[in-house]
Amino acid sequence: MAREQLHVLNALDAAKTQMYHFTAIVIAGMGFFTDAYDLFCISLVTKLLGRIYYHENGAAKPGTLPPNVSAAVNGVAFCGTLTGQLIFGWLGDKLGRKKVYGMTLMVMVISSVASGLSFGDKPKAVMTTLCFFRFWLGFGIGGDYPLSATIMSEYANKKTRGAFIAAVFAMQGFGILAGGMVAIIVSAAFKAGYPAPAYQDNALASTVPEADYVWRIILMFGALPAALTYYWRMKMPETARYTALVAKNAKQATADMSKVLQVELEAERDKIEKLDQEKGNDFGLFTKEFLKRHGLHLLGTTSTWFLLDVAFYSQNLFQKDIFSAIGWIPAPQTMNALEEVFRIARAQTLIALCSTVPGYWFTVFFIDKIGRFAIQLMGFFFMTVFMFALAIPYTHWTHRENRIGFVIMYSLTFFFANFGPNTTTFVVPAEIFPARLRSTCHGISSAAGKAGAIVGAFGFLYAAQPTDPNKTDAGYPPGIGVKNTLIVLGCVNFLGMLFTLLVPESNGKSLEEMSKENEEEDGTVTELRSQGGRTVPV
Repeated sequence: MAREQLHVLNALDAAKTQMYHFTAIVIAGMGFFTDAYDLFCISLVTKLLGRIYYHENGAAKPGTLPPNVSAAVNGVAFCGTLTGQLIFGWLGDKLGRKKVYGMTLMVMVISSVASGLSFGDKPKAVMTTLCFFRFWLGFGIGGDYPLSATIMSEYANKKTRGAFIAAVFAMQGFGILAGGMVAIIVSAAFKAGYPAPAYQDNALASTVPEADYVWRIILMFGALPAALTYYWRMKMPETARYTALVAKNAKQATADMSKVLQVELEAERDKIEKLDQEKGNDFGLFTKEFLKRHGLHLLGTTSTWFLLDVAFYSQNLFQKDIFSAIGWIPAPQTMNALEEVFRIARAQTLIALCSTVPGYWFTVFFIDKIGRFAIQLMGFFFMTVFMFALAIPYTHWTHRENRIGFVIMYSLTFFFANFGPNTTTFVVPAEIFPARLRSTCHGISSAAGKAGAIVGAFGFLYAAQPTDPNKTDAGYPPGIGVKNTLIVLGCVNFLGMLFTLLVPESNGKSLEEMSKENEEEDGTVTELRSQGGRTVPV
C-alpha cells in the first residue's frame, strides 16, 4: 500500500526552474570549486617543494621530495576528505543539512590559509605542518561532498534534478582550471621579477629565495572563493525533505518552501503525524531491511566510485610525471624552479581547458536526456579503451613526433571520466537512498571514492617508477613503469564498467520513488500521484 505524498514534496518535484535553483547551484558549486582547487593545486607545487627543501649540493638533478614525504603531501588531504565525508555525512542526517553546511566551509578557509603559513624553514617542520593542515583542509572538503549533493537533490525538481546536481559538481572543473591559471600567473610574475639560470648552469641560483612565496600563495588562494560564499550558504533554508520527512516539522517545511517557490502551500500537519506513526520505513542503516532494499545499491555506488577514483586521481595528481616521461615537459635540470612550475601549470591547464571542463558540462547537458546509467557505462568503457590505447603501444607515444597524439589520447580519458563516472558517481547516491539516510549513504559512497584516491595517490607514485633501478627518482624502489601502470588503470576502469550494473537508473523519478519512502512495510507496489498512477514493482 502506498503512502500519500506530501504536497510540498510534489510541489518541489513539479516546480519550474526558477532563480532559487541557480542560486543553490552557485552556492553549493563554489564549495566544489574550492574543493577541486585545494585538492589538485598541490600537484602543481610538489616539484618546487623538492627543489626548495631537498636540494643536494653537487647533484645532477634538482632536489625532489623523498618518497614518504611526497606520498604524505599528495595523499594526506584525501585521508582527511575520507574522514570528513563519513562524519559530516552522518551529521547531515542527524543535525540537518544546513546546520553543518557552514561549518565545512570555515574549516576549509582556515586550513587553506594555514597550509600556506606552514611553520619554520626546515624541511621536516614545513612538511609536517603542511601535511597537518592539509589533513584538516581535506576534512572540510569531505563534508562538502554529501551535504552539497544532498541539498541540491532535495531542492531540485524531478525533471532537471540530474543536471542541477551535475552542475554543482561541474564547478570542480573550473576549480582545477583556476588552480592551473593561478599557478601560471604567480610563477610568471615571480619569474619575471626574479630571473634565474637553469639548474644545469647554476644549481644553487636556479631556485631563488622568493620561490618559497610562490607555493604558499598558490595554496592560500583557495581560501578566497570559500570565504566569499559563506554568508550566502548560511542564509539557505533547510531542505523541505529533511524538515518534513526527518525532522517531522510540516509547518516549517511548508513555510520555507512557500518562500522559495513563491506559492501558497498547505502545512499538512496531519499527514506528517500519520507518517510518523506508521511503521515500515523507519529502518536504520545497519538493518536487514536496509540490506534488502538498498544493499546492492550501496555496493554499486561505493565500488564504482572507488574504482573511478583510483584511475582519476592517479591521472590528475601525476600528470606532470607522465608528461615528463614522454618529454612534453623538459627535463628538470634544463629549467629553473619557477620555469618548471610555469610549464607544469601550463600543461595541466591545457588538459583542463580542452577535456576536463567540457566533459563535466556534457554530462550536465545530457544526464536528464540519456540517464545516469548510460553515461556512467559509456564513460568507463571509453576510459578503458583510451587507457589501453595509450599503454599497449606506449613506446610509440614516447617518440617526439607522436607526443601530440599522446596528449590528445590522454585528454580523451579525462573527457570521458567527466562525461561519465566522475560526475554520475556523485549524482546517483544523492537520489536513491531514503531522506533520513541520504547524506550518510552519500558520505559512505564518496568515502569509498577517496579510499580509491588514496590508492591512486600512493600507489601510482611507486608503480610508475621505471623498472631499471638506475632510472628511478631518488629514494624510490623500482616500479612497474608507466606503461604497465596504465594497463593496470585500464583494468580498473573495466571493473568499474562491470560494477555499474549494480547501480539503478534514477532519471525522471522522484526521490521518494527511488528510495521507496512512499511504501508500506508489507507493500508490493508503490503508487505515486506525481507519476500519474504509474506503478513500480518492488
